[in-house]
Parts: sequence; structure tokens; C-alpha cells
Amino acid sequence: MIPASTTDSPAIARPTVNGWSRLPAAYAIPDRAPSLAEAREYCRQLARAHYENFSVATWFLPKKLRQDFLNVYAYCRISDDLGDEVGDPAASLALLDQWQAELDACYQGAPRHPVFVALTETVKKFNIPQHEFSDLLIAFRQDQTVTRFETFDDVLAYCRYSANPVGHLVLYLCGYHDPERQQLSDYTCTALQLANFWQDVTVDYRKGRIYLPLEDLRQFGVTERDLAQNLNTCTFCDMMKFEVDRARQWFRRGLPLLKKVDSQLAVDLELFSRGGQEILNAIERQHFAILGRRPVISKPRKLALVARAATGKLLGGL
Repeated sequence: MIPASTTDSPAIARPTVNGWSRLPAAYAIPDRAPSLAEAREYCRQLARAHYENFSVATWFLPKKLRQDFLNVYAYCRISDDLGDEVGDPAASLALLDQWQAELDACYQGAPRHPVFVALTETVKKFNIPQHEFSDLLIAFRQDQTVTRFETFDDVLAYCRYSANPVGHLVLYLCGYHDPERQQLSDYTCTALQLANFWQDVTVDYRKGRIYLPLEDLRQFGVTERDLAQNLNTCTFCDMMKFEVDRARQWFRRGLPLLKKVDSQLAVDLELFSRGGQEILNAIERQHFAILGRRPVISKPRKLALVARAATGKLLGGL
């Protein structure tokens, strides 16, 4: 939940539109726009409320970029929740339309939601095209109507909107906007999305979604019944090995990006890339039997990744 200091802000209205009531009260679009200072604080509070997802990232960020990253994170966080936490596809689509309207207002200079008030200065400072934000909403809208993917190319097309724009936004904040770096970033972001999909097969199935390509299920002789009953058959494990190997290929394609950005960003990118690869390692350690047993990165492994990144950051500053 959002901390009281955010939900009690006088600039934030209580949710009155159908759908907003299913989300934290502070997510609702207020009647009047907050001040820039209030908007910045809102984004900081939102990140603190999701500390487990953002704490490492904020630790490594250059101080001059921290607020801008918080603003972008707040946008991505609420966008994701509008698509995934409402529990009603029709209501989610309506809320995403309202969110899109606020994004439009942000680029026109008259937003009311604190996220977009804060984001306005970030957009102007780094000259970020609007489609980098709106592309994410395409994926979240798709989630309301598409629950199966026939081919791996279909999964990649989904990642084009669900994951890759985030990498572009990070590059913009760090001063990079060329197609070559964006393409390399796309490889890594797609790989991270695939790793998350393979980690959460059971979780996603309970939500009615299957991100494993249906053509692969047929090729390996796996059925939806296997997923429903958490049957880690030999054929299912063979298929997961195939999917993990494929995700590793995408991580490898993205590695050259580390040598094409400054050392500080390279350390951060390596941390996230290695974190995604550790998910794949965790799947392999379970011999690919992940149905009903969500693979996770152990705390010692997480600490080792952070320690390695911290060492790299320190050496990069020498």
C-alpha cells in the first residue's frame, strides 16, 4: 500500500471512478494538480512503498538522476498495476484510457496526476518521445484480451511493448538515444521478460495466462492440463530447458551494450542482466521442474550480485 503521507496529501483525490477503488487510493487522478514539489514527493513515496523492487536501483543511481528515475518508475509501476491488479478487464481498459489521457496532457503541459506533473520536467529535460511511455500501455491493454501466444515471435512482439520501452527510457535518462544502443537494450529487456515468464509459469496460469508459446507445448507434447495440475513431466522439463537456453541467447545478444555506455550505467545494466540470468540458473537448479515450485534467487546469491555490482561501481570511479 502507499504510505499515509502520500494518500493523505491534499492534492490527491479519493477514487470516485469505477475501477480506481480496486487500487491504492493515491493512484486516482486528483481534481487539481499538485505542486511540482508534492509531485516529486509522491514519486519518492511510491518507490519507498515498493522498496523491495527499487532499493538496489536507487542505491546505484547517480544522485542527479535519482528523481527522474523515480518519476519514470512511478509511471511504470502504476501503469503495470492498472493492467494487472484491477481484476476486471473492462475496468482496466477504462482506467488505462484515462491514464493515456493524462499522458497526453503531460505532453500538452496540463496534467493533473502527480506522476505526470513530475514526469513533465523529466520529459522536457531528456527530450523523451511520448511513444516510449504509451508503448507500455499497448502491452497492458493487450493483457486484458490476449491470454495465449501461438508462436515465439508472438511472445517477442509482446515484449516489444511490455519490456523494451523500459530500456529505452533508461537510455534516454542517461543521455543515449541512438538506434544501435536501443536494439542492444531490447535484447536484454526481452531476455529479462522471458526469464520472468519462465519463472512465473504457475503464477501466470492461475491468472489465466500462458506466455509459453503454444507451438512449443505441442512440439514437446505438453498440455494445459499439465500446467493446471502442476505436472512436471519429462516432456515439460525438456521444453523448459529449451526455453531457458533460448532466453540465455537473448541475454548474450545484449551484452555488447555494456561496452557502449559509461561505466556507471554499465555496472547497473550488468546487475540487472546477471539478476535475470540468475533466475534462469534457479530454474536449472530445479532441473526445470518449476510447476508449483516458483524458482527464486537465494538471499546469498542476491547479496553476491549486489556486492559484485558495488565493487564494479567503486572501481569504475577510480
